[in-house]
Order: sequence, then C-alpha cells, then structure tokens
Amino acid sequence: MKQTLLQEKYPVFVAEIGKDETDCKTVEDVAAYLKARIAEKDKVVFIGVFDHYAHTKGIGGEIAADIVGALDVIFCFGFALPNPQVLAVRPRSIGVADMGDKFVVSFLEAPMKPANDAMEAWVKGLRKS
Repeated sequence: MKQTLLQEKYPVFVAEIGKDETDCKTVEDVAAYLKARIAEKDKVVFIGVFDHYAHTKGIGGEIAADIVGALDVIFCFGFALPNPQVLAVRPRSIGVADMGDKFVVSFLEAPMKPANDAMEAWVKGLRKS
C-alpha cells in the first residue's frame, strides 16, 4: 500500500491487488469483504455501496478504458463530533476499481489514526495469506 497525493492536494492510500492475490473475483466481492470488516467494528456504521461505474456510464460520463467496474463502500467511524467542520470529512469511503487483472483499492486519509489504521488493515487483508 502506498500513500500519494491526488491532484497535488488529497492524501490518498492506494493498493493494487492482483486478482491472483485475493479470493475476490469482482468489485462486489471486495465490497462484501469490506462490509464484513466494517460490521466487526463496534463504532463503525455501514452506510451503503455506490456503483460509481454505473452512475458515470448512465450519465454519459467519461470512464478510463481500463476500468471495467467501480464501487465506493461508504461507512462512518464517527467516534466524536467535536465541531461542525468535521462533517466535511465524513462519512468515509473506500473505492474499488476493477482493472481487469487487478483491483485498485483506495481511500482518502482520515483525520484520525484509528480510522486510517483500520482502513489500511482491511485493504491489506484482501490479499491471500
């Protein structure tokens, strides 16, 4: 897993996972895996899955030729609500892109370490042991 800056301003964690490195075969499989990890955490709430690929295709938007599927798994850690501005960085999501022979899984860095640690562990857990 590597950390990068998207558009020179957004800190994003990205993992490329070959389909031969995971038991998941589809973006829906990855979403189901992530949903199960979310359910294991007491203070994390699963919100939903957004089919970003279907949405973008449906509105005639542009999709990179090598992307064959894309979902966002949406959830919230929400341990505290210290001020109204924190709502700008919630809820969280993990994006899953099917690139044919691999998945690209990514998430925006959270403002709290426990959330980042959990999301990184979930993504790393996609790889077969």
